[in-house]
Amino acid sequence: MATLTIRHLTTYRYLRPVAFGEHRMMLRPRDSDDQRVIEASIQIRPQPTSLHFVLDDFGNQVGIAHFSDAAQELCIDSTVCLEQSPPEVSARDLEEHATSFPFDYSAGESANLALCLERDGTDPEDEVGHWARQFLPPDQSIGTFDLLTRLSQAIHCTFRYRRREAKGVQQPIETLRLGHGSCRDFAMLMIDAARALGLAARFASGYLILSSDEHGSTHAWAQVYLPGPGWVDFDPTSGSVGKERLVTVAVAHDPQHTLPLHGTFVGSASDSLGMDVKVITRAS
Repeated sequence: MATLTIRHLTTYRYLRPVAFGEHRMMLRPRDSDDQRVIEASIQIRPQPTSLHFVLDDFGNQVGIAHFSDAAQELCIDSTVCLEQSPPEVSARDLEEHATSFPFDYSAGESANLALCLERDGTDPEDEVGHWARQFLPPDQSIGTFDLLTRLSQAIHCTFRYRRREAKGVQQPIETLRLGHGSCRDFAMLMIDAARALGLAARFASGYLILSSDEHGSTHAWAQVYLPGPGWVDFDPTSGSVGKERLVTVAVAHDPQHTLPLHGTFVGSASDSLGMDVKVITRAS
C-alpha cells in the first residue's frame, strides 16, 4: 500500500481589500476500500471566523468557511496524507449477467442509481447516443467492459484536449460537435454516452498524480456502475481504466456538486485579479 501526500494551494488575489462571503471546499479525499486518509490539515488566510465540515448527500466531505476580515488575498492551503491501494479491475470481476452488453440492473439497483441513469435533455436528437452506438458491432454483441473501454479510448484518441479557464462544463453535445474540451468536458461526454446506452454513470473529481517529481493536478473523470465491482473509474482524458494515478475527492451525478472551491466576495468584478492553483504530491 503506497502512502501519498498531496498539497493543494489556492490563492485568490484582488485589486483592493474585499470582504468574503461563504466559501465551500471539497479538498479531502474520500475514504474507501482503495484509499484512506491518514491525516488532513487546512490553513486559511485570512483566518475564517468559523470553519466546519459536513457530509453531503453523496458522502463527500464539504468544508464551509465564513469570514469577517477584508483582505486583498485569500489563500487556502490543504495538505492530506493518504494510503492508496488501487485495485486492478477487469471484465472477470463483473457478475455473469453483466459481462455482455446489454444487461439489466436489478430493480433495487435501478432505484438507487436513478439520478446516474438520467440524461439532462440537452441532446433532443440523441447525437451523443448515436455516436456511442457506433462502437457496437452489427450483431450488438460485445463485452460490457470492452464497450466502455472503447468509449474512453475513443474520446482520448479522437478529441483534442484543451485546457479551459472558464468555469463550468460544456454540454456533452457541444464537446461532441467541437471535437475538443477539458478533462471535465471529456468526463461528461463519457458519462452521457454511457447513460445513452442505459448504463449508470457519475462524475468524479480529485487529483491526477502526474509523475514522481512532485507534480500533480486537479482532474475529473467518469465512473460507471457495473454489477460486481461497483463503481469503475474510466478516464477519457487519458483513455485509462482504473484508479492508477487517480485520487478521488468527490463524486456526484452532476459536476456542479463536486467543485473543489466555491465562494463569493463583496466588490466589483474588476476587483478580481485571478486565481492561482498549485498541486504538489509526494509519494513515500
